[in-house]
Amino acid sequence: MTKTPLAPRQARSRESETKLIKATVEVLSQFGLEGATVPRVAEYAGLTPGAVYRRFPDKNALMERCITRILEDQLAHLKQEFTAEAAQKSSLPSLIELLTRSMLASYRKNARLIRALRQFVQASDHLAFKRQAAQLENGALEHLANVLMVQQKHMRHPQPKSALNMAFLMLSATLAELMVNGDNQEEIQSLVPTDDGFLESELARMFLTYIGATA
Repeated sequence: MTKTPLAPRQARSRESETKLIKATVEVLSQFGLEGATVPRVAEYAGLTPGAVYRRFPDKNALMERCITRILEDQLAHLKQEFTAEAAQKSSLPSLIELLTRSMLASYRKNARLIRALRQFVQASDHLAFKRQAAQLENGALEHLANVLMVQQKHMRHPQPKSALNMAFLMLSATLAELMVNGDNQEEIQSLVPTDDGFLESELARMFLTYIGATA
């Protein structure tokens, strides 16, 4: 008896999931976490709510898969685009400036989406999911630090790997505080440079100073 190949079916399933993830991201970016209802996601995906519920039992399950896919794709993209070989061809200050510029632009562009994702993760009581999300997010920062270790000789910090990990945590936390966290936006706006170019250079300076980068 000939078995039906699973590959086409799996490909269609993956494609359907990707369509749902893209729709969820778009809805979260426009309406935030509270506005990301299953019917609205279904509408943006060109599906019926029933089709969504056949794949995901509820909104929480959809959100968990969406966040996991975003973080998985982010990590895969970083590993493909930011390699030790590429980092060896540039100076450490140039690399930090490039990464700071990229992270600043991403936080600026996706502030509402990032806020919604963080709100969901923080409120979730699904510990296995929260651990997976943290591992993927930390994995991205750790990959950046591992790649930058090819420039170790240009760092005066006595523990360069630990310093890089800490510097990336400080950078991401600062960007989140300035652009994502909604509770104190009005209070801190007077402290935030209005010129992104200046903000970028100051964040890069903070990073480089902490790790003891040499010219």
